[in-house]
Amino acid sequence: MPIVKNVSRAVSQLLQSSGCGCGISIVPVRCIGVSPRQVASDASFHSVSFSESDHPRVLITGGLGQLGVGLAKLLRKRFGKNNVILSDIRKPADNVFYSGPFIYADILDYKNLREIVVNNRITWLFHYSALLSAVGEANVPLARAVNITGLHNVLDIAAEHNLRLFVPSTIGAFGPTSPRDPTPDLCIQRPRTIYGVSKVHAELMGEYYHYRYGLDFRCLRYPGIISADSQPGGGTTDYAVQIFHDAIKTGKFQCNLKPDTRLPMMYIDDCLKATLEVMEAPAEALSMRTYNISAMSFTPEELAQEVQKHVPELQVTYAVDKVRQAIADSWPMNFDDRNARRDWGWKHDYDLPELVTTMFSFLGSDSRIAQAN
Repeated sequence: MPIVKNVSRAVSQLLQSSGCGCGISIVPVRCIGVSPRQVASDASFHSVSFSESDHPRVLITGGLGQLGVGLAKLLRKRFGKNNVILSDIRKPADNVFYSGPFIYADILDYKNLREIVVNNRITWLFHYSALLSAVGEANVPLARAVNITGLHNVLDIAAEHNLRLFVPSTIGAFGPTSPRDPTPDLCIQRPRTIYGVSKVHAELMGEYYHYRYGLDFRCLRYPGIISADSQPGGGTTDYAVQIFHDAIKTGKFQCNLKPDTRLPMMYIDDCLKATLEVMEAPAEALSMRTYNISAMSFTPEELAQEVQKHVPELQVTYAVDKVRQAIADSWPMNFDDRNARRDWGWKHDYDLPELVTTMFSFLGSDSRIAQAN
């Protein structure tokens, strides 16, 4: 009971201070423990297939984070506005609320989540609810509840109702003993963050449900994701988003990683494209259930140099955060994604120069950029 009280208190504090639109989904803790539904030992489930005229019915959990809104927009263009339901426990902005169906969904409330799936005839589920690396380290009990207990509820519901389930993983699923340059799909994984541990847990549980019950589980290990329409949300790679905002607003940027820290990165459009492609890929084309995907790999110094081509007066300094630096030093420097490129034709569109140009074009024609141009 003390743990539950402490977690609930932590949730309340985080909810009161989360008005910045960060890319994390904070879930109130109301039900910590074993899911009320147990999968029968002799159960057998099969994935749902769709004809060209029959679109999937989609639910996105944790949809107000960095990726959910963009994914909903992409899927609605493909499958129709009313076939894609965005969900979270926070109040959405007006433009999000009126852009398509939105409902309240708490992944720790098994009964509520199950009712949503049944009442809306959901066939695809994208599970984005999670606490990111640095935020998770600051509140391990909350991260354990959201990232692990919530996953168990989603897995059971997906298996029971024959859903095609996507759960993202991350570069954080690897650790200091993993090969770093490049990091293959299959190798030793010993992460040292609760975020990384929870993602390895998700990969293995998803694969177990696939082989044991036939659940159509699909997973991509994302690199650091960069987007213009969201604020940094507590991740170790968020410096690569912050630099653009600071370049426009103040012309000064302080990086919390060492200048030579190399990490794999990806522009959000590539990330969303890969997610849709792996979900649409025929099951027989998939040789595995969890894939690395990659686009580019750079250091803070290399990114700053590219940004300074657009904002020459940008001043960059370094104040290394020991926690984030230790996390980054345990992560891959480059992803080996040859299996994704071979199995379902993955191909990225954005390299570093295209990324920087696109970010500035979306963030607006600030006078600082106008002068530089």
